[in-house]
Amino acid sequence: MWRVWASAGIDPVGDRAVAELQAEGIDCAYIRRLEDARTAFSSILVDASGERIIVPFYDRRLASPSDVVPPIAAGAYAAVMTDVRWPWAAETALRAARDAGIPAILDADTAPVELLETLLPLATHIVASEPAAISVAGTTDLRECVRILANRHDVFTAVTAGAEGCYWSEGAGKPVSHVPGFKVDAVDTLAAGDVFHGAFAWGSGGRQTDDRHHSLCQCGCGDQMRALRRAGRFAAPTGSAFLHRNRDCSNPIS
Repeated sequence: MWRVWASAGIDPVGDRAVAELQAEGIDCAYIRRLEDARTAFSSILVDASGERIIVPFYDRRLASPSDVVPPIAAGAYAAVMTDVRWPWAAETALRAARDAGIPAILDADTAPVELLETLLPLATHIVASEPAAISVAGTTDLRECVRILANRHDVFTAVTAGAEGCYWSEGAGKPVSHVPGFKVDAVDTLAAGDVFHGAFAWGSGGRQTDDRHHSLCQCGCGDQMRALRRAGRFAAPTGSAFLHRNRDCSNPIS
């Protein structure tokens, strides 16, 4: 079962988001609805090459602590994926996942460095965007970003690099490897990274091969599948399509 822990307003945007998630079979029991807040939304521009600009709106009231927390520490889940949009919940979930002995995954995206430095030590698996990794590590060399973060936190660390693929290391003192990106004619890259992260969380919960390179290759397959069509989130691959495509997954390690 997939379950979402999130914070939204009691408004039409929130109603639509919850309804669409439920239609996909996702448990929304832990989506907190606040009467005096507005649900987050974004204005998105996609150019002819598939690249996008996102202008988000986040109501600060959505970031307040919640009285209700999912039973993560009780071992109810196989893995937990967090991001930086609700910092209190991310910190709470990462700590609980560690206590439960399950993967505590952080999607370390663009955020204030102080926030990233609070959340990064709590994760057992770090998957950072290129801008976030550069801001924390202080270098534009992505291999060096991975090395710095892996040595600092001694956990699995990956930095995604869009069309260039993904750099990763298993932890402190371990080599940094590279999974190249798949070459496709992208028409819309919106949420391609989210598909990558979803595939990573799914695999970290025990659904993928133990071969880390192959697992990241599979995540990249999901990423490129999303970029091939224009349809917003509806262009994300289904589970069956993802598995079918990954039968042929092969990308050289470097």
